[in-house]
Parts: sequence; structure tokens; C-alpha cells
Amino acid sequence: MTENQIATVIVDAALSVHRELGPGLLESVYEVILAFEIGQSGLAVKRQVPISIHYKQMTFDEAFRAD
Repeated sequence: MTENQIATVIVDAALSVHRELGPGLLESVYEVILAFEIGQSGLAVKRQVPISIHYKQMTFDEAFRAD
């Protein structure tokens, strides 16, 4: 699958969720439902992936999480 095809799946899923639920819910609700929709399309989905940051001799294992 090309990057454009992946992007199309994601945008279509996001529009579907927006049309069904509308605005106003918590981000966490949209995140779970969007992950479900994308997964239904056959793509692998990971949520809240921890990103490490290395600074000199320090490592912050979970400096932030990617949505």
C-alpha cells in the first residue's frame, strides 16, 4: 500500500467518525474510535506510543506519547 493509499484510508476514517459523532467529545473518545475504524480497514494501529528522548547521559523513556 502506498503512502497516498494509507492517507486516504485515514482521512476517510476520520471523516466517517466526524460525521457519525460530530464535534464536542473528548479527544480520548475520538482516538479510540478512530483507531478502531482504521483497524477495520486492515491497517495496523498503535495508540499512545511512548517516545524516548536522549539528552547527554540521560534518557527519558517516556518523554511524550505519540497519538
